[in-house]
Amino acid sequence: MTWRWRYENAKGGEVTDRPLPREVFPSQADAESWLGENYRDLLESGVEQVALLEEDRVEYTGLSLRQQ
Repeated sequence: MTWRWRYENAKGGEVTDRPLPREVFPSQADAESWLGENYRDLLESGVEQVALLEEDRVEYTGLSLRQQ
């Protein structure tokens, strides 16, 4: 199985109008670790939240990249 991030705007729509990393990961832990290291760059690129997908199944969605 592979894991990947879907990048979303503040309303939950997928961000597709700009080049963004399209990394795939062998595990959920690897994907989450990568996000922890790269979320600031994603914010600067206009991503507000993300969804984590395993293949096409959504593990979770609506994870804000902004600190609470």
